[in-house]
Amino acid sequence: MHTIAPSALLATVLAVAGCSSTPVRTTKTFPAGEKATVDKLVYSVVDTQILTKLGDEANPRMPQNRFYIVQISASNSGNEDASIPAMTLTDDAGKTYEELTDGTGVSRWLGVIRRVGANQTESGNIVFDAPASHYKLKLTDDTDASDVYVDIPLNFAHEQMSMGTEDTAPELLPGGATGTTAASPAKPKKK
Repeated sequence: MHTIAPSALLATVLAVAGCSSTPVRTTKTFPAGEKATVDKLVYSVVDTQILTKLGDEANPRMPQNRFYIVQISASNSGNEDASIPAMTLTDDAGKTYEELTDGTGVSRWLGVIRRVGANQTESGNIVFDAPASHYKLKLTDDTDASDVYVDIPLNFAHEQMSMGTEDTAPELLPGGATGTTAASPAKPKKK
């Protein structure tokens, strides 16, 4: 019977452990309003809106939760065209909401297949169906070496809902819906 010396056993365990280690995935979160860099793309979240519907009054498009519209810009600092990947909203509990592939009723919708030219900037809106909440916008996917997010606090968003009181005047919202911006004060009654 062969016995293995304790030092040889320790060396074998360490060698196997060293070979099986996986690289640690890093996470970086940028505050809203700051530029977030992923490879050659530099992203900015310009604004967000929360809408209860899209489209006109006769044929509104209704969400399961809320339409969460994020206005972004993406600048390509590289020498070749680059794709702007799909993005994901992640709430504080880790629940994710995928970007919608139908931009009907969304003004300046960026679309599903997006490219930005070398040394160019593309900007527009992306849309999610998600509850009004605090989110992080994930700019990367599982094929990237790290996770990059932009923090989107709830108070950064403007929820717009239809209001039927005489205290507020409806305004035209993106996509033709009417409502009142929660972030703006109501118009006073005329005496």
